[in-house]
Amino acid sequence: MQTDTSAVKTNSPPVVKSRSGPLALSVGLTAFLSACGGGSSDSESGTGTPSPPPPGPSPTQTQAARFLLQAQMSASDVEVTAVQSQGYSAWLQTQMATPISETGWDWLIRKGYNTDAAVSAIVPADYMVWNQLIASPDALRKRLALAWSEIMVVSSNSMGIASRAFAMAAYWDVLNANVFGNYRTLLEDITLNLAMGVYLNTRGNQKENTTTGSQPDENYAREVMQLFSIGLYKLELNGLPKLDAGKPQESYAQSDITNLARVFTGYDYDNTASVGTTNPLRVRNPMTLNPSRHSTVDTVFLGVTISNADGKAALKAALDTIFNHPNVGPFIAKQLIMRLVTSNPSPAYVQRVASVFNNNGAGGRGDLRAVTAAVLLDDEARSDAALSAPIGGKLREPIVRFAQWARSFNVASTTGDWKIGDLSSSSDRLGQSPLRSPSVFNFFRPGYIPPNTALANQQLTAPEFQIANESTVAAYVNFMTNVVRSGFSDVQPNYTTELALASDPAALLAHLNLILSANQVSAATLAVIQDAITRMPNANSTDQKNRVYTAVLLIMACPEYLVQK
Repeated sequence: MQTDTSAVKTNSPPVVKSRSGPLALSVGLTAFLSACGGGSSDSESGTGTPSPPPPGPSPTQTQAARFLLQAQMSASDVEVTAVQSQGYSAWLQTQMATPISETGWDWLIRKGYNTDAAVSAIVPADYMVWNQLIASPDALRKRLALAWSEIMVVSSNSMGIASRAFAMAAYWDVLNANVFGNYRTLLEDITLNLAMGVYLNTRGNQKENTTTGSQPDENYAREVMQLFSIGLYKLELNGLPKLDAGKPQESYAQSDITNLARVFTGYDYDNTASVGTTNPLRVRNPMTLNPSRHSTVDTVFLGVTISNADGKAALKAALDTIFNHPNVGPFIAKQLIMRLVTSNPSPAYVQRVASVFNNNGAGGRGDLRAVTAAVLLDDEARSDAALSAPIGGKLREPIVRFAQWARSFNVASTTGDWKIGDLSSSSDRLGQSPLRSPSVFNFFRPGYIPPNTALANQQLTAPEFQIANESTVAAYVNFMTNVVRSGFSDVQPNYTTELALASDPAALLAHLNLILSANQVSAATLAVIQDAITRMPNANSTDQKNRVYTAVLLIMACPEYLVQK
């Protein structure tokens, strides 16, 4: 394969590495919104402070719920009213400006897991992340962090170090800190994250040894390009592969991986940090460079030559090169669209979001606030026409279904410990659990096409169907049958609102259809469920509870709920 020298551009947009904050929101997200709906020409060229777009008509209840279920994991009556009152854009700005809630690290400390007895335990990381997904007030941030955890994957299943639950919390916190920042900063922070270093072998990775013939480990060098940034093939701005004689062109060659691997040598624990269980900072702090273990052989990859004499400078140059590769915008745009909105976005949708990645309206590249807004505010996400599109939407992954149930029905932990552990079992659990991916390729591949299906006949991707089979479908229904009724471990739901509607099955189902599916369960399906509930006794509180349990379960088990549009 020929090296793509066009990846190096002298007029590339500036690298923006600022953390998220009010200024970034004003210049980034508002600039994007202005470019979409108004503002001066100065704003559009990035030379002035852009004006917000004029407000559009207020969303209906259904539209607001649909938006919320893409942007986060619940659509309560209060949340629906807030979106209707503020409008999509203002709601997004408010949520993105909301400070990070308690970090995963601080939660583990507060719950007392920093002890010798818990030093080798990984299950506290499960408790932590479920608590974050279900109980944290910054729900948009948590939904984005979950999405990024399925792009830049680290798995608890392969964290064989001391204080490993804390290492996973530190990884999760890096995602939360960066989802509304800049992609370049996220790329560097995740590269130096200790959990990522353990998972993909940069921790302890050493330079070549001419005596033994050993070479630097290539794992991270491969995956940072293939999965985190540019993908396997050169892309048009709309995400379609660039073709040469009708064939896709590879983005990089094996030589690029081998060369880039030298940049990621010499990194290891920050040995100046605390290593005890009281505050194990060495699994939280970024990895540090040991120059004696770092390769000084120059790196040639993606058409540039990087001097490795200074390891820190080499890392910066390599990550800048990746960041400015023309693939990154369309690659990341499509990944986020697929995680939040639809498995098969149109090329035009991908191009619109990728264009915002390349320039947020104020000259900034990689502004994830603006990119997230572009994904969620695009007409292909918001238009009611998408509801009837034959290839629109996506299968709700089990993690999202469970978190939605918990948030929708005000689940609380009776002990405060949130002891929801690993739910990965495909025989009697969800078949999926956050931060528990079986490999760096996530729970499912972005390009997965279910074989021998109508989707396959049309060459349509449906990633989440990779973990949907006879066993997982039955396990999900059986698991949720018990969970809806009795909760799980120390977490219990509150059906006060629903019980007040139990005597009126039509009203109960109208409420559940709105908050669970944004009214996407059809009238025909609702009629079948309503008939079943109406036939159930309604003589006492136990009967009313059974009506509610049945209604919730049947909605959450029907195909029109499971496929989110």
